[in-house]
Amino acid sequence: MKKIQMVDLKSQYDKIADTVNASIQEVLNTNTYINGPQVHEFQKGLEIYLDVKHVIPCANGTDALQIAMMGLGLQPGDEVITADFTFAATVEVIALLQLTPVLVDVDLHNMNISIDRIKAAITPKTKAIVPVHLFGRAANMEAIMALANEHNLFVIEDNAQAIGANCKFSDGTKKKAGTIGHVGATSFFPSKNLGCYGDGGAIFTNDDALAHTIRGIVNHGMYERYHHDVVGVNSRLDSIQAGVLNAKLPLLDSYNKARQTAAMKYSAALQAHKNIIAPIICDNCDCHVFHQYTLRIIDADRNGLMQHLLDKGIPCAIYYPIPLHLQKAYLDVRYKEEDFPVTNQLVKEVLSLPMHTELDDDQITFITDSVLEYLNK
Repeated sequence: MKKIQMVDLKSQYDKIADTVNASIQEVLNTNTYINGPQVHEFQKGLEIYLDVKHVIPCANGTDALQIAMMGLGLQPGDEVITADFTFAATVEVIALLQLTPVLVDVDLHNMNISIDRIKAAITPKTKAIVPVHLFGRAANMEAIMALANEHNLFVIEDNAQAIGANCKFSDGTKKKAGTIGHVGATSFFPSKNLGCYGDGGAIFTNDDALAHTIRGIVNHGMYERYHHDVVGVNSRLDSIQAGVLNAKLPLLDSYNKARQTAAMKYSAALQAHKNIIAPIICDNCDCHVFHQYTLRIIDADRNGLMQHLLDKGIPCAIYYPIPLHLQKAYLDVRYKEEDFPVTNQLVKEVLSLPMHTELDDDQITFITDSVLEYLNK
């Protein structure tokens, strides 16, 4: 059995090395390192894949979120509601723009932002909601959009972990996560389901005027060289990273399918155990692309299990060990511990197992047997 990796990018690369290398060599041959034809090719390809009018590539996923908020014209003091249980980048950009972050609890069932908690948090100062499609599972966008329409709020989807996931609506239609709100943002960090070999990100929207504004923001506020029409930033996807993404984009559905298959095998082995709550498998995983496969360990020593796995050479991780409302940078007297019962529970229970496109049956069996070995002792 080959060594188990949390994310096995080397084995994935080996299968597409010729295509990736040719894409990179083309950039080197043409010397079009910034805004080259590879970037435009990727933009168009992703627009077709997502069925969205506008994809604006940028330098990373955090920039994508910040630029999306800048494009919407949010002003200092505007309240922006988002989930307490997620990576810090989501709230980081809110704070950087001097907006007011409003952290709310998540749903125990799917770990995504709680619709009821969003409702309770809306005030006259609320201007936007930022749902996070956590671990690859699409949030309840139908309910979120209904709330946003009722209260005239913007919706900015943090789709850094769920590219390719489908959101299913009550009328049976489906749309890709990240394309439903007013604007969506994603990351192409190497470990993402669609990852480059450095940093990269993109912004999605169906709004022509917003797309025009964002295209200026990512390039120093310029639409014409040396004419700065809006306040902008320097955030561009470089051509080499676009070349890598062009090699991978046609494989994204197969990559997600491999993750979903691995997740179903994990769950088949683990979900019946009394100390394990496995991720929900929905619609043949259509709404979940398993950026992470995250268990909840209940009435058992989660930290002890983690150390047991590490001792056996099985990488694993806790995403996320500290809620945002308890992070030093985001402490606020508005937050009370009783406002976050689910998040405070999850940080004590969650454990993510290796998840990537290259997991094989021997590895999955060894991992699941090792989990059960500890819990059954």
